Amino acid sequence: MRIELVTTLKRQATEILSELERDKQPILITQHGLPSAYLVDVETYETLQRRMALLEGIARGERAIEEGRTVTHAQAKKRMARWLK
Repeated sequence: MRIELVTTLKRQATEILSELERDKQPILITQHGLPSAYLVDVETYETLQRRMALLEGIARGERAIEEGRTVTHAQAKKRMARWLK
């Protein structure tokens, strides 16, 4: 992973952003020698957001099962029919 100082980002933002778009590799930005932020291209960020939403949905489903909040196939089918109207 590439690491850049925040001052380098300030001075060479256009070049760094062009390389980021081309390489699709995250860049760790440091400030005062400490990690401060990750810089990722838009496509990667949006993919990560979609994956996170999917994983959160799965986790909610698993919690519902653990808590006994389930329905039969027939009940689910009936709900979906109403939902799709």
